[in-house]
Amino acid sequence: MKLHLDLEKKLGVFFIQVNAEVSGERIGIFGDSGSGKSTLVNFISGLLQPDKGEIILDGECLFSSQKGINISPEHRRVAIVFQRPMLFPHMSVKKNLFYGYKRCRAENRRIRPEALIDLLKLEPLLKRGVENLSGGEKQRVSLGRAILASPRLLLMDEPLTALDDTLRFQIIPYLRSVSEEFKIPYMFISHSLIEMQLMTESVLVLNNGGLVEETTSEGLARNRMAKSPNGYLNLLRLTNPVDQNGLFSYSWGDNTLLVSDGQPNADALFELSSRDIILFKKHPEAISARNLLLGKVIEIFNSEGRVGIVLSVNEEKLVAEIVQSASDELNITSGTTIYAAVKASSFRRLA
Repeated sequence: MKLHLDLEKKLGVFFIQVNAEVSGERIGIFGDSGSGKSTLVNFISGLLQPDKGEIILDGECLFSSQKGINISPEHRRVAIVFQRPMLFPHMSVKKNLFYGYKRCRAENRRIRPEALIDLLKLEPLLKRGVENLSGGEKQRVSLGRAILASPRLLLMDEPLTALDDTLRFQIIPYLRSVSEEFKIPYMFISHSLIEMQLMTESVLVLNNGGLVEETTSEGLARNRMAKSPNGYLNLLRLTNPVDQNGLFSYSWGDNTLLVSDGQPNADALFELSSRDIILFKKHPEAISARNLLLGKVIEIFNSEGRVGIVLSVNEEKLVAEIVQSASDELNITSGTTIYAAVKASSFRRLA
């Protein structure tokens, strides 16, 4: 997907101006509330008209103030999943799902409803009314309705904000798998760093209506490590849990980790803050932390006075965070071998 944006609009006292060239399949739009994220989404979808500029998607001009072009939303083939599902309350789940499908021209239909229903596990819900669904089920139906319209671009405007953490991390695999299975590029809008890490590859950062940064999701997480309340979040896929006297032993690549927030017979995704990793230049004689990992420093980066230490631990990557004085005292340089200690209670299970 290639998207050219050169837009500006005044909305009361708020002024938004964005000029960017975007390409890729998993694009993020990141910023605080009021930064202009949803306004930009409305420009791309056609729900809001810029004062001037142009929007070009994969070579087709969707809007141009100079040429007098403004393709209507229903003809742009751009679908939106909103923060709240916005399902039709008078329709069943099945009728909601097929709403966009029936409005899509036959030659543009490229997704089999049966395949989508199976992927989103919606079969048991089809006959229900939408008022009888949980928050996560409603969001899956909303996603399915958008995808069945066979869009060439999917816009997801903070689709996880209204969900609690449990539902949020249950929905993320569905969002990603639908895009990957049906090869639909998306733009994912959020103010959450962890959602950016999980859902996107490249990111546009907005602030006060302007584009202030174009980066990757990894670069975003590193740049904001110092300011984020949780530092840099390592995301670890752990497998093969074994109960060990109240703790769970997991495999992390060729490593073994002891975790307190585990679950039997279930692989899981965990987060680990860079601030919960203690570094030692030598093997400590005794330590209360249940995990002691030997790693090699492969990269060092700075984030507003804090130092990120990127370790390779048996080919798995781990980012620790320390202050500059600690880095100097430990004499950490690229290639240094170092021990990383982590408490079993420091791992937070996401899904």
